[in-house]
Amino acid sequence: MMLLDTLGAFTQAQDWAEGQRPIVWASNAYLMEQTGFSLSALKRHARRLAEIGVISFQDSPNGKRWGRRDADGRIIEAYGFDLSPLSARVEEFEQLHAELQAERELCQRLKRQITVARRMIRARIEAAISSALRGPWSQFTGLFEELLDRLPRRHEASEQLARLLTWFKELQEGVEAAYLKATEVIQTVENTPETKEQVSGKTQEMNPREVISEPHILITNQLNPVTSNSSEKEEAAGVVPNAEPEERVDRELEDWVAEVRKKRTALDLPTIMQACPEFVSWARNMGGFLKDWGDLHRVAGQLRPMIGISEHAWNVAQDRMGTQVATAAFALVFEKHSTGEVASPGGYLRGMVEKAGAGELHLERSFYGRLNGQAA
Repeated sequence: MMLLDTLGAFTQAQDWAEGQRPIVWASNAYLMEQTGFSLSALKRHARRLAEIGVISFQDSPNGKRWGRRDADGRIIEAYGFDLSPLSARVEEFEQLHAELQAERELCQRLKRQITVARRMIRARIEAAISSALRGPWSQFTGLFEELLDRLPRRHEASEQLARLLTWFKELQEGVEAAYLKATEVIQTVENTPETKEQVSGKTQEMNPREVISEPHILITNQLNPVTSNSSEKEEAAGVVPNAEPEERVDRELEDWVAEVRKKRTALDLPTIMQACPEFVSWARNMGGFLKDWGDLHRVAGQLRPMIGISEHAWNVAQDRMGTQVATAAFALVFEKHSTGEVASPGGYLRGMVEKAGAGELHLERSFYGRLNGQAA
């Protein structure tokens, strides 16, 4: 390609007109200087171009390359590399280029869709595990890792990428269904009135340390408030030691539901980082490894002036929304500003503060919606 490009650069526009022959009589020394090839490499590549039907050799009687033009710059006589085959096959190469361009665009679109599916799967699994939801999350994680290992390390045909996208989509549907089922179970527990005996049985079923015969895997670091006999643990869990058993069950169930609700509605750090790649990229450049909310909050304060949010607006957001929610909101504002969706970051953040005050701010929906909306 380098040699062909060099030969083409030696020609003039009128050489490609109808009835003309684009012949190049550049010397070996000139071509070697322009391409950096050795003489043997130059000859090898020239033969290869001739073999594939892109150029031909127009030899002079004495084997020399030379040519001359008239007053209008048209070639009168020339010997050397003849590029007429390339000119004759222009439609063929244009069609090939169009096909390659379409293939490249399709591959890029499939890769974007795979990336979105990957982010959604990872976010759901991590959110489910962090919220101690029942489900086969270990199996899902294993399948997810297997698919990640199959991702191409170099260019792949669109057929392979399409198959991978299908597998990622199928896994995403399974994860979403399991996540929905787990959250529906929690909602049923929260909203269904039960008798004291039913509550006691339900509490034992929800015991996170109970041996489960079904093929479900549960990861949690919660202590079992029912089986714990320590008075210190009971006091820490808000259980009155002298309370009646039925009252303990009620209190324990209420505490468990409150804890689950808190986990389920709390903002998820991995989800925020996956939904805001531009913010995370800048944050990591500013602060290195982001291991917790404290790191994210510190970097948010450093990035704030870059997008024109005043210190007053940032302080108001933290006072009224809390540090964690304000940090998450800032990440969303930064991401939208970086992608051109928000022209006035300060005004957008103030609007979020007002919504939070009215109870109308739903950041979790925004982050999951952003992940889901990235598919092309």
